[in-house]
This record gives sequence, structure tokens and C-alpha cells, in this order.
Amino acid sequence: MASFSIPLSGLASSTEALDIISNNLANMNTVGYKGATANFQDLFYQNYGGDGAGDPIQVGAGTSIASVATNYTNGSLQNTGVSSNAAITGNGFFVTEQANGSVEYTRAGNFTVNSAGQLVTTDGQTVMGFPAVNGVVNQGGALSPLQVGAGLSSPPSATTALQQQTNLNAAAPVGTTYSTSLAVYDSLGESHVLTFNYTMSAANTWSYQVTLPAADTGGTGAPTVLATGTLNFDSSGNLTSPTGSVPVNITNLADGAADMSAAWTLTTPTGSSLITQVASPSTTATTNQNGYVNGTLQSYSIMQDGIIQGQFSNGQTQAIGQIALASFANNQGLQLAGGDKFRGTLASGAAVVGTAGNGGRGTLTGGAVELSNVDISTEFTNLIVVQRAFEADSRVVTTFDSISNQTINLQASPGN
Repeated sequence: MASFSIPLSGLASSTEALDIISNNLANMNTVGYKGATANFQDLFYQNYGGDGAGDPIQVGAGTSIASVATNYTNGSLQNTGVSSNAAITGNGFFVTEQANGSVEYTRAGNFTVNSAGQLVTTDGQTVMGFPAVNGVVNQGGALSPLQVGAGLSSPPSATTALQQQTNLNAAAPVGTTYSTSLAVYDSLGESHVLTFNYTMSAANTWSYQVTLPAADTGGTGAPTVLATGTLNFDSSGNLTSPTGSVPVNITNLADGAADMSAAWTLTTPTGSSLITQVASPSTTATTNQNGYVNGTLQSYSIMQDGIIQGQFSNGQTQAIGQIALASFANNQGLQLAGGDKFRGTLASGAAVVGTAGNGGRGTLTGGAVELSNVDISTEFTNLIVVQRAFEADSRVVTTFDSISNQTINLQASPGN
């Protein structure tokens, strides 16, 4: 009589398959969850010899779960509007680090920020990446926790270029002076107001003088003269000389800042005059310079390549870090660690860590999360199939039990 172990192996395997399906359904709303599928295999066949044609006569010994395959296809993205959230489209895993230093990997990008200003997972693991110094990311450096807290700052930057779009009145009498001002910043972020004095000396000719208050260089009395010269215009009011730019140097600042050398741009890259002379009132339409004060982080956003762009109170936008992604030669070899995490194994191969969009790794979407890739229709279909298999195996066990009872009753019957 056939062995009870055959249908019992089917019951055990079906039970495991039901566990996998139920786990998939239970995690339908788990961010970054990847569904799993049970793969069955038949057990060793017993050989009872051969038939008249020499073909082997074999009877199977049941079934078992050969493997559990994880489905790593992308889940759909859901916009959250939360700056710390990120979703991967394509291959790759976020790199996270536990408090004890052990590294794990996840697809769940529903990150938050801890009290230390670090980007962390929902269970407190720090999200690893490449740090930035003064807006420059060092992708060749070691991974470290990413800082996105409000304590970050953008250091001041001294003005190195300035310009103004000014018209000087061609109808003004000789000796007329027009003055305009422009604020610049030194290496400490201190503001200094430059005054530009234009004096008409002859037709189509103006002299200029750039000054700084004497107190800014520790002096008293008359302003400090930084630059002087002559502006020449053609009959159409366009500047003919000088062109390009004029240096404006500021030295011996009283606040201890470094000496400054700024280029005063007089013409655009296409050669158009920023300073003109036509018969209309002297006026300065716009001014511009590239220096700025110290700024504090106001907000941030995650770019497709994982760069975290910080917006600072001084109007600057700078990189404050870059999220790292890891890829593996064999994703199926990863070990599930719970909490939406995976661990590398010998079967998966070593993690290859880099940036999004490079080395076969996917891209990131900031302010969004990747949802579970479990398909409820597929899971319920699989549930019905496995349930039918379980019922069939149960019926076989019942049949074997009935046959066994009948055999025992035959042996116990009178006359046997």
C-alpha cells in the first residue's frame, strides 16, 4: 500500500505555500515589500525495476518546497510630498546601517529624520550615502550617515563678479554726476556698499570712480577710492571702451576678511553694453553680484541621481549629500531580514555600491515611496490553486486511512 508520507508531504508543502501567500497578502500595504512565490519539486523516486521494454518503473515519494523566489519587479510609486521620502525605479537597494555597524539593504524609502538630523529608516537605521563639503559631493569617499537636519549651513562667499545695467543721460551738461550703489560681500559674509560715481566730462565721455566708506577699511573721512577710469561711447550710445570687465580690488578690510578682487562686468558675453548713454534720465535698472552671507538650511529635495539639494536662507541651493544605492549579482541570493530589510550572502555576491543612474542602478524619485508589488488578483488565484491541492492531499490521506482500516478489518474477520 502507498505510503502516508506522500500525501503528507503534499499537505506540508501546501501549508508552506499558503503561508507565503498569506504573508504576501498581509504585506500588500507595506512600503517596498517584494512578493514571494513558492516553487515545488518532486522527491526522490523509488525504482522498482524495469518493464518489458527495459524502461524503469519508478514511483515518486512526494513533493517539497524547492525554493522561494522573490519578485523584484518595481512596485508602483505613490507621491507623499515628504522631502525625506525616496523611491527607486529600476535596480538597486538603499544602504542602511544599524547602531552596531552592521549593514543591511532595503527598497522601503519612507525615511524620516532623527533628532541628530540624520536620514533614517522607520526602525531607526541610518541611511548611508556620500557626504558633501561646500556643495561638492565626494563620491570616492567612504559611506556615512546623511545629514539633512536644520543645523546645516551654507558658508558665506566673497563677491568675485558684479555688474549693473545703467544708462547715463547723454543730454546732461558737462560736469553732471550720477551716483548709484551696490552691496557686495566679503569672505566673512559682511556687506559692503560700493558707490559708483559717473561724471560727464565731454560729449560721449564719462569718468567713473568706485568708492567704499572709509570706515570699512578702518579709516575716517573721505571714502576710499577703489577704481577710476573713463567710459567712452559711440554715436549710438554704446560703450566702446573699456570693454569686458574692470577690476575692483578691496584690501585691508576692518573686519579681518580676506582681500577682495571683483570683476566689474561692462559688456555681456555677446558684446552688448551694460552701460549705455542715451538721452534719457540717468538710472540703474538692475544690479547683480555673486557674493552672499552665511545661510541656514530651510528645505531640501532628493534628485533623480540621489543628490540631496539643500535650499538655504541666503538664497543658495547646494548639494548636502548623495544617497548611495547597492546592486547585487544575484538578488535571489539575498537573505530576508525582516523590517523590509535584506542582507547580502555568498549566493547574492558582494554589494556593489554607487550612485543612482550608474552601473545598472535605477533612478530615484524624491517625495515618493515605492509600494508593495503584490498583485491581489494573482495572490487570490494562487490561493485557490493551493487550497485545492491541500484538499486533494487531504482526500488522499483519508483514502489511505480507509484502506488501512479495511485491511485491518479483513485480518480481524472470523475465519482469517
